[in-house]
Amino acid sequence: MSKFTIIDKSDNVAIALTDLNAGEMFVINNKEITLQQAIPRAHKFALSVIAEGSDIIKYGYPIGKALTEIRPGQHVHAHNIKTKLEGILEYQYDQQIAENVYPKEALTFKGYRRKNGDVGIRNELWIVPTVGCVNGIGEKMLQALKAEIGTSALDAIEIFKHNYGCSQLGDDHENTRLILRDIVLHPNAGGVLVLGLGCENNQPSAFKELLGNYDTDRIRFLETQKVGNEHEEGLKLLRELYHLAIQDKRTDVPVSELKVGLKCGGSDGMSGITANPLLGLFSDFLISQGGTTVLTEVPEMFGAETILMNRAKDKATFENIVHLINDFKAYFIQNNQPVYENPSPGNKEGGISTLEEKSLGCTQKCGKAKVSDVLKYGDRINVKGLNLLSAPGNDLVSSTALGAAGCHMVLFTTGRGTPFGSFVPTTKISSNTPLFLNKPHWIDFNAGQIADGRNIDDVLKEFTAYILDIANGKLVNNEKSGYREIAIFKSGVTL
Repeated sequence: MSKFTIIDKSDNVAIALTDLNAGEMFVINNKEITLQQAIPRAHKFALSVIAEGSDIIKYGYPIGKALTEIRPGQHVHAHNIKTKLEGILEYQYDQQIAENVYPKEALTFKGYRRKNGDVGIRNELWIVPTVGCVNGIGEKMLQALKAEIGTSALDAIEIFKHNYGCSQLGDDHENTRLILRDIVLHPNAGGVLVLGLGCENNQPSAFKELLGNYDTDRIRFLETQKVGNEHEEGLKLLRELYHLAIQDKRTDVPVSELKVGLKCGGSDGMSGITANPLLGLFSDFLISQGGTTVLTEVPEMFGAETILMNRAKDKATFENIVHLINDFKAYFIQNNQPVYENPSPGNKEGGISTLEEKSLGCTQKCGKAKVSDVLKYGDRINVKGLNLLSAPGNDLVSSTALGAAGCHMVLFTTGRGTPFGSFVPTTKISSNTPLFLNKPHWIDFNAGQIADGRNIDDVLKEFTAYILDIANGKLVNNEKSGYREIAIFKSGVTL
């Protein structure tokens, strides 16, 4: 196993693949470099003299400027590097697309074909409250049903509680309605009870209209203020939905129907070397098969946005990406917050120094495919291929948004580890082997084996087979542990 790596030939830093000691010497590009300090795993050290104010290059792009002169072998991190990023910018379209195209394979998975033609990879029964006031009622119904039926023939029976649906204004109210609509319509559910109170802003009658032409057999409504015993009425509806859903069977579905969300959190310096590039290759492979991937976390595109803009399929899509980026920057500015208050303390401890560095690593998750569409928060996928989705970096908010957009699962890379799960399977991919070994009950797949010396193309084959296993019904760790939550983006006034 190599002790360090250099990502791009133009880089002036290397990344430690294991903890390195002060005084260790390496020959790099026919030049002896002696480490001036201990370099923790996933952190950077200089390959040449970097003058004060000069660019520090990683991934072939600047990730910041030197605050002071940095000598070869010195640790390069937040103490001697500063972001070069600024606020809202103007951009020029310079299309540069070099896609990774894989041969078509006759791959299928066993999915649930719904009445409207959509496909789910799970067959679950959900309670979706229209307002937080009925969370407790829904929870009691859920527990009573589980006690009544014993071992369920479904993949899961869940309630997705939230605090909203009332006392909201403007965009916040609409965001709540859109995300709840998207959850109710998600094909991973074989039945949904929409549970309302009756006096909330998110009125059940208006919410029905928002659903459009929905399957009234599989989506039922209950307004608790309009019935005598809401518990018994709710259980009656849940029993009916359950007995309908257990009749559903998996059938062969082409892999082109698969929709996958791409997300990272608790990243480290290895994320951009192992886990994120692995997702990028998988994204390119799936898109080559006619499938769909969705990248979000807009603040973690800052600093790498021009790469995505230049991969837009056309000028209109380019303009939509510009709005995606600058609208999110404006949101920071309107709230009097610094646009580049990132990376997090955990990211820094893991070796990430600036937002540019974080973003350049983050965007590797979407490979090299052209950008086919840009989605607003709460939008649902309507174009196959690579989509960009407006949502923040917050793990649960953005993972919920990916599921709401129609993703069957979320692929979540991490260098630090996290146990959470959204309302769709949330698969954790570790960037390093120690995390995988330490948290096997959190981590589903180890991309750290790439840094350990395994060929990334071989890992991709194993990973692709694993993703198809999930689509076929294999549970991931958040599902096994029962960690299932939603979070809705909020930006305005609460009444």
